[in-house]
Amino acid sequence: MRSLLGLCPLFLALLFGAAPALAGKRVALVLANSSYQYAPSLANPVNDGAVMAKTLKDAGFEIVESRHDLSALETRRVLRDFADATRDADIAVVYYAGHGIEVEGSNYLIPVDAKLERDTDVYDQGLSLDRVLVAVEPAKQLRLVILDACRDNPFGKTMKRTVVSRGIGRGLAQVEPNSPNTLIAYSAKAGFTAQDGDGANSPFTMALSKHLTTPGLDVRRAFGFVRDDVLKSTGNKQEPFVYGSLGGEDVPLVPVKAVAAAPVTNPQAADIRRDYELALQVGNRPAWDAFLAQHPDGFYANLAKLQVEKIGAEQAHAAATEKAKQAEAERDRLAALGAQKDAQARAAADAKAAEQAQLAAQKAREQVQQQAAAAEQQRVNLAAAAPGAAPASTPSPAGTSVASLTPTTTPVDLSRLVQTELGRVGCFSGQADGNWNTTSRRSLSQFNRYAGTRLDVKVASTDALDTVKSKPSRVCPLVCEHRFRADGDKCTKIACREGYAINDDNACEKRRVAKPATAKPATAKRDDGDERSARQRRQAGGAAGIAAAASAGRASGGVQIFCNGGSCRPVNRGCHLEYRGGGGPGNDANAEVCN
Repeated sequence: MRSLLGLCPLFLALLFGAAPALAGKRVALVLANSSYQYAPSLANPVNDGAVMAKTLKDAGFEIVESRHDLSALETRRVLRDFADATRDADIAVVYYAGHGIEVEGSNYLIPVDAKLERDTDVYDQGLSLDRVLVAVEPAKQLRLVILDACRDNPFGKTMKRTVVSRGIGRGLAQVEPNSPNTLIAYSAKAGFTAQDGDGANSPFTMALSKHLTTPGLDVRRAFGFVRDDVLKSTGNKQEPFVYGSLGGEDVPLVPVKAVAAAPVTNPQAADIRRDYELALQVGNRPAWDAFLAQHPDGFYANLAKLQVEKIGAEQAHAAATEKAKQAEAERDRLAALGAQKDAQARAAADAKAAEQAQLAAQKAREQVQQQAAAAEQQRVNLAAAAPGAAPASTPSPAGTSVASLTPTTTPVDLSRLVQTELGRVGCFSGQADGNWNTTSRRSLSQFNRYAGTRLDVKVASTDALDTVKSKPSRVCPLVCEHRFRADGDKCTKIACREGYAINDDNACEKRRVAKPATAKPATAKRDDGDERSARQRRQAGGAAGIAAAASAGRASGGVQIFCNGGSCRPVNRGCHLEYRGGGGPGNDANAEVCN
């Protein structure tokens, strides 16, 4: 990546020119209130106003009107005069630092002479946000209002309520501009308060002065960078927010314009570019190695080396993730078996180390992916500005974005750009490889669901790219891997108490200990067939007994004995017994036959 930062100054001068080009007339009004007469003074607003006024003047704004510590009457006069200046302007910006409060869902800026003894005084002594929006309404291209005013209400403890039900909120209320091409930026999102910071300026204003006037940077992307800086500097306690929407075109406060210049031609540039795009479509390590073996130096070689770093970071993250899963499984296994404490402690330490390595690999992967995406966007930008020219080296400055797709952009490039933007808004977590597969379509479908859009998910289109780029912050909710849960914008490891483990649903449940299986005594199952067989055996045995008794009678005294189910008697004279078989109730085995 360092090699990409050595772009030849001569090439930059030829490509972008010496000064930022102006897209029409740009005007700005900076208001800052610190010395309140009936409320505690604020230390930073006047300093913040001075910083913003200088930032906008340095950016080439034709009019930058800067005023501080104004009364209500003076503020109204300044807004009226500024409205006249915006009538022929393309871009109009109003920046305000000071106290602001919300009453009944409406926002009011507080002049320094306001004395809000009761809640209704704000209607007479305050300045509604709608009045500020009227002042910027004539601007044609962009109407931008920036409020570093989300502080605690200084009159909240002493203000009398004329109606008990009248709501006075904390911070400012959410707002949706009615005019097109209008953005309203809060230093802290609706319902939250902002911090003044420890220095002479607020964290919000410092981030604005750093990113807002970056040449060529879309204003929505600029506020995205501002949000990231403020979250970092305040320990995630303050999150700036932007309300409103713009169209699909990039709207930078300081646009970049290419100047006419004789391009530096390179006879081999077209061939190298084709080889690079072919390797980009293949997208694996052998393809990049082959490209670098053929073209070891120059602009495209630097881009290829960055792609190799990205692949390596992704492989390292996958290996770290697998190792972390194995370490956790071993720890849970030892805990379930009731292993010795020292063995469990070693397994827990290994699992924790593997988890930390996984998080470090994930962070490294994300950084390299962002660098690669920025470099790829820069390549497309350069190709659009100087077709056929391949500079010896080029930078990948932070915040550079593609203003519009050119006819030379391939479908793979378009898919990759859409994937990168979907990742920025939290809807895509895979590799931005330009392969518009099922995962990419599902990600765009998720964006449609949470953004309320109806983009075609079958293909990556310029409409999809412009729509996703218009979102300044996260759209899809954070989705974490197994064993992690969403905690703000980060994934936090789920910790279960002793005796519990994480199940497939990412919930802690009591660990089940396997019990040894015990042999159960076999139980004989008797059916009707068995009962009939036993009954037949008993009947056959009874019949055989009767026949035996009759035979015994003949043998002993010559008299046959006839027996049935009821009793036995001698056979009548002139009769004899015949064995018929069978036997049992109602069916005698022997029959008495008389001649």
